[in-house]
Amino acid sequence: MRFLLPILMCAAPLLAELNQVRAEPNLEKRSRAALEHAEQILKDSRRAYAAGNLQQTTELLEEVAQSVELAEMSLKESGKDPIKSPKYFKIAEIKTRSLLRSVEAFSRDMNEADRPLIEKLKEKLLETHERLLHAIMTRKKK
Repeated sequence: MRFLLPILMCAAPLLAELNQVRAEPNLEKRSRAALEHAEQILKDSRRAYAAGNLQQTTELLEEVAQSVELAEMSLKESGKDPIKSPKYFKIAEIKTRSLLRSVEAFSRDMNEADRPLIEKLKEKLLETHERLLHAIMTRKKK
């Protein structure tokens, strides 16, 4: 029981931070902030894994996935065409590719038995990156 309290205390500020990102009224800025948050949380998850805390690592990796999902949803909700206004879509595409590389490196550094923790995140990042790239590169049929 006394081990659970520090974990909850560590996770509470992170959830508050993600809620602050969700509160951003500008959808494009929200997307960018969510991806920056994901980068920071991924670094924190590496630290938690190095410290041997698998439960916190799992929670942080889940928060990375939530942040990436929030970023993609925010861009969709903006209603802007990625061909005509590509700035934030391209930023998101670049950041998701960078996150994907970082997750792959983290996966290689992990113990083989722990790798399933990160595989779901890797798949989600790859799918999100491909959707963003596809949106930027293809025109919608009229």
